[in-house]
Amino acid sequence: MNAPSGDDEPAKLPTRPPTIKDVAERAQVSPMTASRVLAGGPNVRPQMRRRVEHAASELGYRRNENARSLRPGHKSGLIGVTITNIANPYYAEMQGGIEEIAAKANRRIIVGNSNEDPDLERQLVADFIGRRVEGLIVVPADPTHADHLAPESLGGSPIVFASRSVPGLDVDTVLIDDLGGAYEATSRLLDEGHRQIAFLGTRTSVLTGQRRLQGYRNAHRDHNVPVYEHLVRTGQQEAVGAERALTELLAHEIPPTAVFSANNRNTVGAIRAIARIRSTRTSETPAIRLIGFDWFEFADLSPVPLSVVAHDPRELGRRTAQMLLDRIDGARGGLAAETVELPVYLQLTPEGPK
Repeated sequence: MNAPSGDDEPAKLPTRPPTIKDVAERAQVSPMTASRVLAGGPNVRPQMRRRVEHAASELGYRRNENARSLRPGHKSGLIGVTITNIANPYYAEMQGGIEEIAAKANRRIIVGNSNEDPDLERQLVADFIGRRVEGLIVVPADPTHADHLAPESLGGSPIVFASRSVPGLDVDTVLIDDLGGAYEATSRLLDEGHRQIAFLGTRTSVLTGQRRLQGYRNAHRDHNVPVYEHLVRTGQQEAVGAERALTELLAHEIPPTAVFSANNRNTVGAIRAIARIRSTRTSETPAIRLIGFDWFEFADLSPVPLSVVAHDPRELGRRTAQMLLDRIDGARGGLAAETVELPVYLQLTPEGPK
């Protein structure tokens, strides 16, 4: 029996991790061309791109991103993102918007959760800078402990704030109309005749907490209605805290007839508290009117009548990412920092962001 010819022998794969040179040899192109194809470079013929990608797939080649980012003149292709509460679906939506824009620009994001802890945020930012991210998107944890977010502390990496700003730092920022949304929601309740309106809010040390409480107070002022201070509760970062706070208020000798909750986690807690009260009282118990800030999944299925001050967190993410990329790519180089405020709208029937 004749031995099989060399052309019939199966191709041998290297036992060591494949290199870009291996891919180039298999695709019969130069290493420079193989590298350009796998980096997503433009101006490559479709047939050649397919050859290189097929060769890389057969060999199991993966780019070493860490080594690539350390080479002089090479960018990491990474954007660092810090959020404050990974359990809040709102930030998952925002992250989706960031990823959408980053992918179009051939960037990837790495995400860290600060859990509202400025020390942890400081560590996350340092880690991102150590990985040579091209830029940062940060939801600031605490504006009173934010020196690590100052542009001069970031080694030249541009930064954009999302949802919150930090007084004294001249940084590009994308906000939503917290003040106007809270004002409109509270005004609606006052126009419906409510006078005992509870406020369930987050920490007032952050911008969103401050602005939404101020909108609530401004609406009372403009309607010549005093605020019942015992009905104002702040500092609830999670649903369980809001549920506890509203349960206490509903048991007060002057209970609220309506509630404005300043974010979706407070709204979830308010729904639980109201539903429990309704289940233990008679059918003659007056219904509690509820308006919450931020739409959330299943808001339209709430067992408690609910209206929502809504906006699109994905658009917040998209705008933030685009603003950062404009800085990275030089489109806004040399221009002063800008603050953009996105609109909100009051949905009497919560159907999700429009």
